[in-house]
Amino acid sequence: MRVLVTRPREDADATAAKLTALGHDAIVAPLLEIRFREGPAISLDGVQAILATSANGVRAIARRTPRRDVALFAVGRQTADAARRAGFGAVQSADGDGAALTRAAARWAKRDGGSLLHAAGAETKGDLAAALVKDGFDLLTEVLYESVAVDTLPEAAADALRARALDAALFFSPRSAHVFSDLVRKAGLSCDVALAIAISPAAAKALDGLVFKEVRVAQSPDQDALLTLLD
Repeated sequence: MRVLVTRPREDADATAAKLTALGHDAIVAPLLEIRFREGPAISLDGVQAILATSANGVRAIARRTPRRDVALFAVGRQTADAARRAGFGAVQSADGDGAALTRAAARWAKRDGGSLLHAAGAETKGDLAAALVKDGFDLLTEVLYESVAVDTLPEAAADALRARALDAALFFSPRSAHVFSDLVRKAGLSCDVALAIAISPAAAKALDGLVFKEVRVAQSPDQDALLTLLD
């Protein structure tokens, strides 16, 4: 199958390699550019654990502190893998979404054990912080990166849609799905011969208004669950 990967570049390349290993033809067309914020080193003194809701959160915090001895609670397996690659040793994965991480962090952390530090993006919602603060935790939020949408549909994606040669498109977030939807309409293109495979119901909802051959939603919010839907 010819499969469109809309993730930011570093994650898209890893997904493309996985698709190639599975026998698919990957078309990499990032819709979001990750921009890390520069600044002074972040002190982790008094922090019992870092919360990472994305692999980019891991990469961002790793750029701003040399310490790897603090526990890191990851939203899912891909984020946990990124943390281990960055050198963090005590890594635990909630294997779910932000709500799952909130529940897991409340089990793993101690309310009197020190602060929790959320390595957040500029577009991150405050649900995680609000829930943990309400539950009695001291939570610090550091906004360390932002996701900037591209202005036009990447040429690789536009060419595949124009030629009606796309079999499937993967959407890893509601925001990337929303950007795709806007840019496809702006370009006057059609997706009706392709499958849309979304990581969550919210990501699928962001595609409303576009016509696909079929829209499928992963049973769990991770890459493996997405890729099984290509069968």
